Amino acid sequence: MKVLDHLEEWLITFLMAAATTIIFVSVVHRYLSGYDIPGLQDWLLSLNFGWTQELCIIMFVWMAKFGAAYGVRTGIHVGVDVLINRMTGRTRAKFVVFGLLAGALFTGIVGTLGAHFVWENGLHYALYTGLGWDTGDVPEGPTTPDLEWPTWIVYSAIPLGSSLMCFRFLQVTVGFLRTGELPHHDHGHVDGLDEETIAEEINAFEMEDNLHPHDLTYKKRHPDDQSGKGGKQ
Repeated sequence: MKVLDHLEEWLITFLMAAATTIIFVSVVHRYLSGYDIPGLQDWLLSLNFGWTQELCIIMFVWMAKFGAAYGVRTGIHVGVDVLINRMTGRTRAKFVVFGLLAGALFTGIVGTLGAHFVWENGLHYALYTGLGWDTGDVPEGPTTPDLEWPTWIVYSAIPLGSSLMCFRFLQVTVGFLRTGELPHHDHGHVDGLDEETIAEEINAFEMEDNLHPHDLTYKKRHPDDQSGKGGKQ
């Protein structure tokens, strides 16, 4: 179970770092290829980076699916819970459990249908080929335009991400039944920043009598002077 506690963060961090690196290298390659440098330009033009955009799109799709599972676990998904929060006691608990189980059912159905789609879209053929079995009439399945990868690899994000979401919904349900609490995320909190006490703003000219401003700086320097500016009252 501990392995799954931060599975989404690890995968999203890896994909984000890889996508950023790939985009950076691609941009630098495109920029340097425009310079007429003997030897270097020919070598850069011989490198094919046409696949980078497609790969980054695939990475972002995977990030979105596993990011949704992360949202369920941490409670950052937006929900309309005004009516639910006005309820109390067992009534609210029943509706919360119903909503969580409904989410688990929906994502479980999506994960199951997605797995069937991936199986028929080329995973069936890849598995039979890898095991050395006769594929028969099993279709090989399409491939992506640039990378020429089997599309079932891309579409696997649907059953894997949805199944993980279903697991997270069930996990949150069990936690709520045990403790009565739901995961909550403070959208205003930024990790790594300590909360500091905001200094009180000082008004340099305070209207004490609602008629004349008094220079507080002068008062601090001349506490015995009651006239405000050194004059006699």
